[in-house]
Amino acid sequence: MASPTPQALSVSQLNQRAKQTLERDVGEVWVEGELSNVSRPASGHVYFTLKDDRAQIRCALFRQRARFVSAPMRDGDQVKLRGRVSLFEPRGDYQLIADAVQAAGLGELLAAFERLKAQLEGEGVFANARPLPFPPRKLLILSSATGAAIRDVLAVLEARWPLADVTLIPVPVQGAEAAPAMISALALLNRQARLDPERDVILITRGGGSLEDLWAFNNEHLARAIFHSRLPVMSAVGHEVDVTLADFAADMRAPTPSAAAERLVPDQNTLKRQLEHQHSRLQRAMQARLERDSQRLDTLHAKLRHPGEQLNRQRQHLTALNQRLNRAMQQTLSQQKAQVTQLSRRLASQDMARLHRAESERVSQLQRRLGSAMQRQLESRQARLKAAARELNAVSPLAVLGRGYAIAQDEQGQVIRRAEDTQPGQKLKLKLGEGRLSVEVKRRLKT
Repeated sequence: MASPTPQALSVSQLNQRAKQTLERDVGEVWVEGELSNVSRPASGHVYFTLKDDRAQIRCALFRQRARFVSAPMRDGDQVKLRGRVSLFEPRGDYQLIADAVQAAGLGELLAAFERLKAQLEGEGVFANARPLPFPPRKLLILSSATGAAIRDVLAVLEARWPLADVTLIPVPVQGAEAAPAMISALALLNRQARLDPERDVILITRGGGSLEDLWAFNNEHLARAIFHSRLPVMSAVGHEVDVTLADFAADMRAPTPSAAAERLVPDQNTLKRQLEHQHSRLQRAMQARLERDSQRLDTLHAKLRHPGEQLNRQRQHLTALNQRLNRAMQQTLSQQKAQVTQLSRRLASQDMARLHRAESERVSQLQRRLGSAMQRQLESRQARLKAAARELNAVSPLAVLGRGYAIAQDEQGQVIRRAEDTQPGQKLKLKLGEGRLSVEVKRRLKT
């Protein structure tokens, strides 16, 4: 019996598996070799072959990374490149996708960089970490006036924070004269009394390049000048993979010039969104407050009583006080009469002449006391009556009318409280502080 035919892969499936295996197992590597067949088509990508005396591999450097490579990349150049091994599936070509290219022979420069870095670190030159003002009042930029770095920084600043006050101090950023020029510029800025360390910032920046291109930023004296700067310094030299001594000596490092600009100033769009959010919160809070106060006003309005009701209560209270006063006076008179009667009976049983004199004096005294007591009682009751009358008058609608107000009533005597309760041509009666008027409604006015 014939064995079943195994499941076959398509060519694209095979190439896809091969690509995944290469990228997973080999990954990113550094490779050194000689350039050959360098090609630069209109797309901006760079295609070339990297070879040694026994083998070669096709390579591709795409446009996004090619603009950061400063090496000339000519046929025959000896280079080191960093990349990841992959496979171009449509043709099945095994290739190396490059990310960075350096001229070979940089070992001594790297060793010198590490020695100087260790020395300066031991001396504390890399200890700066002062907070930078955000945003700065003045941003002082040390960079090339024509480089891509300053264009990137200015573009980001314009997009994020157009209010930024930027001063460019043009200096060379490559070559033997670069480090002395930057040191002189730092010294000049730090001598200016108008610049405030609490509000102003110095940004030292340039675009990417090879180790030789960036070597000016590894100058020992420049690193010390940055460390001793009175004004805080941010360094943004090269790209994220590039690190210089200036980066270590600065108060803050940014991986790229654009990233430096983003860290130095806020994003106006973010602030606008925050302001809009706060504005919405404020509107909601105001609406809630208005609704709460409206409910409170409705509650108070429901508790408000007509002045007539208060007047009736005061009138009833005054009547009760008057009745109590009359009863008290009657009771006092009755008591005094009873005493007089009792004394008269006692007088009849005693020596009339002597008792008459004594009792006459006593009666006279009691009459005087009674008169004084009645007078005091009457004055007290009158004072309370006057106070009650004043309180009654204070809430009386007539008192309000006396201040220029009027009470409008329809022909049935109902009080008119709103203009909407009337009709044009309707007869109304107005009660004033003094007198009454008969009026006719011509039209209702809008409030």
